[in-house]
Parts: sequence; structure tokens; C-alpha cells
Amino acid sequence: MSTTTLAPRAASGSLTAGQLPRWSPAATGVGALVLAALVTVPLIGVNIAVIAIAGFLAHQLALFAWSASVEGTRRATDRIMQGFVVAAFVLALVPLVWLAFTTLASGLARFDGTFFTWSMRNVLGEGGGAIHAVYGTLMITGVATLISVPIGLLTAVYLAEYGQGKALARGITFFVDVMTGIPSIVAGLFVYALMTLLIGPGTVSGFAGSLALSVLMIPVVVRSCEELLRIVPNELREASYALGVPKWKTILRIVIPTALSGIVSGIILAIARVIGETAPLMITAGFTASINPNFFSGAMMTLPTFVYGQYAYRGVPVEAFLQRSWAGALTLILIVMALNLIGRIIAAKFAPKTGR
Repeated sequence: MSTTTLAPRAASGSLTAGQLPRWSPAATGVGALVLAALVTVPLIGVNIAVIAIAGFLAHQLALFAWSASVEGTRRATDRIMQGFVVAAFVLALVPLVWLAFTTLASGLARFDGTFFTWSMRNVLGEGGGAIHAVYGTLMITGVATLISVPIGLLTAVYLAEYGQGKALARGITFFVDVMTGIPSIVAGLFVYALMTLLIGPGTVSGFAGSLALSVLMIPVVVRSCEELLRIVPNELREASYALGVPKWKTILRIVIPTALSGIVSGIILAIARVIGETAPLMITAGFTASINPNFFSGAMMTLPTFVYGQYAYRGVPVEAFLQRSWAGALTLILIVMALNLIGRIIAAKFAPKTGR
């Protein structure tokens, strides 16, 4: 009886056999863009959007055919899906880059010392600045933060640590969710009506503006802080309770410090959410052309209302008003970026240490 021994198949001598070279997506993309330009330019002229769309589709088809012939349809399908993901990312990035470039190009013309040392008092045309708006923005947003953070953090502590399964906690959660989605103009109207009842009709002030921003800011602080407190491991609480530490001290010394970096990030996001609000401040803080040192009486200008006023009520020369508007927008963006940078530094400093 004879036995037949099957010889093993010879192994491929190349580790990259059955794979496209690394440069294949880039080469296919360049070729597809060139082909799309050659086809579309004689027909409709130079149109960047059309060339990009046609080139992307040609790239996807060519890469799929090439990959399917070498690597198989599963790998080709994977490459196609990667292409769509990258295209979605680039499509989302385009308006952000365009916005940043437009703001820089238009705002740098008036981004000078005069803009940050002068107000618009007695200025009818060229010149003037936005020091009164910068002052008002920092004051109103700062006071709104002082109001919102303690209320929001304490509410989040109650919901995460004391309110599990209670009807009051469910009611608070429901109203917080509702407040998160209310239009900002509603917050402004609410505070304006409150000031009218307490003080009198037509009452505007920086404090009223801070209250309006607090109405918008508190729900964001509550939701972000609550989620961060809930993800603190229960083992830390149980270890503290086992040592006889009371619950309030466990929350104060263990839970909050563990989640502090995330809490700071959530607060910074809440500030960035409200610092650019225009509608509620137009109603509650009003408009003025000079610095108002009285926070509780009289109109107080902010950067969002300054930008709106300079753009909506343009005088002569028009270019001066547009330049001030873009410079104010650039200043507001830089303030938000600075706040995010400060928040990241604080979050990194207070983040829980890992390892030994």
C-alpha cells in the first residue's frame, strides 16, 4: 500500500505580495485630479469644487479597481470606505479653515494698539476701538461664571451622589435637559422680564447680561460635571467609606479631585458656549459707545454686540466699520482659544497621576 505525501506550497518570497504599494493612494489621487481637470476645465472652466468632486470619484473608482485586482474585493472595499472617511473629515475641515483664514485676513487690518485702548465714544467714522466691548465681555462672562459654576457643580454633585432613584433628581434632570435646548433669546427675554418686575421697564445692565448668560451656562455645567462625577470608580468611594470617612468629605476630598481635570474642561466649554452669545445681551446689556464702570446700572457693551453693531449699522466709510467688526470677531476667537488653552493646562496639572 503506497502513501502519497503532499508537499507544502512554496511560500512567497516577498512579504508585500498581494498588496498595493504605499504610494498607490497618493498616486491615484494625483492622477484622478489631473484627469478631472483635463475633462472639466474645457467644459465649464476652472471650478475647484467640481474638479475636487470629480477627482475624488475618479480616485475611488480607480483605486477600487486596482486594489480588487491585486488584493481582492474585501481589501478594496476597505480602501474605499477609508477614502470616504477621509473625504468627510476634509469636508468638515474646509469651513473651519476658511473661517479662520477669512477672520485673520479681514481682522488684522485693525488689530492694533488703538483698537485695544480706545472706545467708540465720539467716533463717527474711522478710528476708535473696542476696549469698552472687551471690558464688558470679560466682566459679564466672569460674573456669569461665578454664578453658574457653584450652582451647576453642586447640582451635579446632588444628582450623581445623592439623587439616585429619587423623584426630585429625575425632575431636575428633566428640566436641565429642557434648559440645555432653549433658544438663547428666550433666556434674554426671561431676564429682561425679571428685571422689569424687580426694578422697572427698560432696565439694562451688565448684571442682567450675566444672569442671562447664567441661564444658558448652568445646564451645560450640570450635565458635563454630572457625567464626569459618575465615571469616578466606585472603588474609591468604598475605600474611603471603609476608613470611616463621611460621605461629604469623600466627595470633597476624593471624588471631586479625581474628576477635577474633566470638570475644568467642562466649565471652559460652558464659558466658550456663552461668551459669543449676542441675542440675550442685546436685550439685557444693551449698547453703548464707552466703558461703563457701573456693573449694576446702565448699558454695557460686549464683543458680540459690538461686532453686530459695527456690521449692521455701517456708516461712512463702510470699510472702517467692517474692519472693526472683523477685528472684534478675531478678538473674540482669540479669547475663546486662550480660555481653551488655560483649561487644557489646568486639566493637565490636576489630572490624576498614573503609575508610580
